[in-house]
Amino acid sequence: MTDKTISPLRQRMTRDMEVRGFTACTQRGYIAAVRNFTVFLGRSPDQADKEDLRRFQHHMRTSGASATSMNSAVSALRFFFGVTLGRGDAEIGMTTVRQPIRLPVILSPDEVARILEHAPGLKARAALSLAYGAGLRASEVVSLKVTDIDSERRVIRVEQGKGHKDRTAMLADDLLVLLRDWWLLGYEKGVMLPGGWLFPGREPINHLTTRQLSRIFHGAKDAAEIDKKVSLHTLRHCFATHLLEQKVDIRVIQVLLGHAKLNTTAHYSQVDSRTLKAVKSPLELLPTKKRQKKKAS
Repeated sequence: MTDKTISPLRQRMTRDMEVRGFTACTQRGYIAAVRNFTVFLGRSPDQADKEDLRRFQHHMRTSGASATSMNSAVSALRFFFGVTLGRGDAEIGMTTVRQPIRLPVILSPDEVARILEHAPGLKARAALSLAYGAGLRASEVVSLKVTDIDSERRVIRVEQGKGHKDRTAMLADDLLVLLRDWWLLGYEKGVMLPGGWLFPGREPINHLTTRQLSRIFHGAKDAAEIDKKVSLHTLRHCFATHLLEQKVDIRVIQVLLGHAKLNTTAHYSQVDSRTLKAVKSPLELLPTKKRQKKKAS
């Protein structure tokens, strides 16, 4: 699509997002939200008022949109009206929606091992092992370059992760060996360009996409015959939870995950099974239960 086929309003909004350093993914999401609102409105979105926005939110709710989708649309429309159009009045018609708190489904170490064993090849196993062994997001895994692996210091440099922040991730010895094996194989195949991607795509100049890595994960999960409803991001959840179960300090885990707030990391304490097992239920301490044990003996 050329600039001539894009409306001036969309061009202006895109430039506003570029100036503020929005990622390409965020830009696409914001543009899609304004486009959906335009379709609902039936006319140019700059002609909308706060009542139109209120009706659109109600339409999304009654259409079964999730809280995440509704809040994303609110963020996009607030930006469009507040920044691109310079109108603060329209924001009055929008409100964020409380999102339900759900605990992540966690795989056992044995289940993680089975998934890694069923990864289709060394490249796939190395990428999935990074997601679990270093707690990296999918976007962080695929964006790694060979030079981001610091074998001397045993760390991984994550450039511009979520929130446009650089951070350092851990690099276990076993993971380093696996990455070296993959690098040697990739070098022999001629796909490892100097200073290039650690996980090249079909064309070495491009990296593996998050969608491709997600398909690899689900293929390995199915091959391992694991029925739990999990995703590629589950490996990051497992990284944090399994460290907690090993009694690693939660503040250390916070740093490794790159969380800005400790409250975000503390969420994993609710799925720490070993801690739960170590706590005795009050049922076990009831006097009646003790009397039953004596009678049985």
